[in-house]
Amino acid sequence: MSLVIRKSTVEILCAAKWFTRRDCRLLSTLPEKVEVAEDEKERVAGRKKRSYNPILENRFIYPEFLPDPNPNWRNSLREKMERADMLKRRSQIDIPEFYVGSILAVTISDPHAQGKTNRFVGICIERQGCGLRAEFTLRNVIDHQGIEVRYELYDPTIQSIQVLRLEKRLDDKLLYLRDALPEYCTFPLDMDPEILPEGTPVPINPVQVKLKPRPWLERWERQELKGVSNIEEHLKEKDRVRRELRKTPWEKYDLMKDYRKTIPAEEQSEIWSEVYNQLQQMRVSRKKMSRKRMITTPKTQLA
Repeated sequence: MSLVIRKSTVEILCAAKWFTRRDCRLLSTLPEKVEVAEDEKERVAGRKKRSYNPILENRFIYPEFLPDPNPNWRNSLREKMERADMLKRRSQIDIPEFYVGSILAVTISDPHAQGKTNRFVGICIERQGCGLRAEFTLRNVIDHQGIEVRYELYDPTIQSIQVLRLEKRLDDKLLYLRDALPEYCTFPLDMDPEILPEGTPVPINPVQVKLKPRPWLERWERQELKGVSNIEEHLKEKDRVRRELRKTPWEKYDLMKDYRKTIPAEEQSEIWSEVYNQLQQMRVSRKKMSRKRMITTPKTQLA
C-alpha cells in the first residue's frame, strides 16, 4: 500500500513540474532551443578566444627561441641572455623562414677558399637544438658523392642564408635520404630561387622517395615514415616479425611523454611577448629594404 502511495505522489510531482515548465515557456518570447543554442555559441566562442593566441604560431617559424624542455638543462637567466644575443645576431644577418625539406644556399667565410667564401646548396634534412646551439644540416649529391654540411644557425662566420625553395615534407626528419636514390637529393649549385607570393601558406611536398637495397644506416622499417614508398620491398619475414614485436602503440596515449617534450603554453607566451615586437620590426624593415631594391634602377658604369 505504501508503495502505491509513493508512486502516485511521484507522478503528481512530475506532472506539476511539467505544467510549470509549460507555463514558463508560454510567457517567454523566444523558444527554449534557440536560447540554449545561443548559450552554447557564446560558450564555444569564449573558449576559442581564451585558447587561441596568434603569437604562439611563431613556434614554427622561430623554434630555436624555445628553451630545452628537459628541466635538467633549464636556466632562466642563461635563456634570457641567449635570446638577447640571438636578436642582436638577427639584426646583423637576415635569417629567413625555412623548414625541414626546404632547399637553402648558405655562404660562409672560409680562409682556405679561393674567394675567401664558400657557398653550399642543399636540402635541409634535420633541424635541431635550441638557443645559440640551434643547428641545421644540408645534404646534396655532387659528382655522385653525398655531401652533408652541418651549420650552426647563429654562427658568426655565416654571411648569408638564402631560401631557394620554401616547402615542407611529410616527415620531421629526412635522414633516410642518406639511403635513398641520389636523384632525390641532387640539386645544382647555381639553382635559381623560387619566389612565393606574399601571404601564401608554405606548400607541403608529398613526394615519396625510394630507398636503395639494404643494408641501411638505420632500421627505417621500425619508424613511422610517410615519405618512403618501398620499405616493404626490401624486408624479409623475420624483419616484419621483429617490427611487430617492437611496436609501441600505447605511447601515443602517454600524455606525460608529450608534456616532457614540449614547453607549456604559459611559458611560450612569456617568451614570445618578450621577443615578438623586435622580430616583427626586423621583418617589416627587411620587407621595406627588399621593395626598395626592386624599385631602384641600376646605375650606369662610367668608362
